Amino acid sequence: MRSQRDALGQILEEQIGVITRKQALAAGLTAHALRHRLRPGGPWRGLLPGVYVAVTGTPTTIQQQLAAMLYAGRGSVLTGSAALCLHDIRADSSDLVDILVPATRQRRDAAFVRLHRTTRMPKRSWQLGPLRYAPPARAVADTVRGLSNLRDVRAIVADAVQRKRCTVRDLLTELTAGPSVGSVLFREALADVADGIRSAAEGDLKDLLTRSGLPMPLFNAKVFAGEEFIAMPDGWWPKFGLAVEVDSTEWHLSPEDHANTLARGRRMAVHQINVLRVTPRQIRTEPAQLVAEIRAALEGARSRPRLNLRTVPSRQAAQLAGPARRSASGGPARPDGAA
Repeated sequence: MRSQRDALGQILEEQIGVITRKQALAAGLTAHALRHRLRPGGPWRGLLPGVYVAVTGTPTTIQQQLAAMLYAGRGSVLTGSAALCLHDIRADSSDLVDILVPATRQRRDAAFVRLHRTTRMPKRSWQLGPLRYAPPARAVADTVRGLSNLRDVRAIVADAVQRKRCTVRDLLTELTAGPSVGSVLFREALADVADGIRSAAEGDLKDLLTRSGLPMPLFNAKVFAGEEFIAMPDGWWPKFGLAVEVDSTEWHLSPEDHANTLARGRRMAVHQINVLRVTPRQIRTEPAQLVAEIRAALEGARSRPRLNLRTVPSRQAAQLAGPARRSASGGPARPDGAA
């Protein structure tokens, strides 16, 4: 009896209070004892068919995720927004837990579990305690293929690259290897990120400039005076010596970030770079005024001698992303030329 309790307790400890019917019976619990624990008001409750949790209150998110994995069966891994959260990539949460399972597995969706049968199970997975989850690029691809808004797709792709969870090349590999269904927005967002877009706000600025007909800047290009690094502006028009910075608290919360921002501003001022500072809110709520200000700044810089600066674009997207680098109209995306 003691060994039965020890075996059952070990499973519950290792699996944060979540257990399958098969595991409970294998640990020595009888079918009658299992029913007794699952009785109304009892110490256990059912979460999914054949999967239980040894708590009477609301299960935690991690318990639900583990229950979904146990329900899906051996070798299954978390993907979608749950995996993005574990990778610290920002995305809207979902009431559903997405799970990758081998294509041959015969099991249906249940309650909060959404199964994705695939012939491309990840060759390796990440692990946090008992949870196994898909690599960052795969989690991004699986998530964005289910979205219908370019801004949302671009925000996830940009955040994954900005936080260095994966590279543009990693995402291109997933884009190419995965299904074509749902890949149109993924392809377009990846092209933008390959061209330097690193946040949703920068994507909004790009969309605004596209609609305005103004020259497109290089996004997050590196600017040098000889070999001296000056800055990597959010947007940069080399021909005009004009930069635009999207001032967001999102990336500038610490004193160190603030100090770096000020130092970058001083370097740009020393090298006579004109800087327009905008906020994400202005891009969304004052588009006409912002376009007018950028147009005026560009016009005012036309008679100005070109600055003796060297620009290194964020990505040579045409070589790196190949077919992914397309504009919304289907033609090649052409930012303002780099020096």
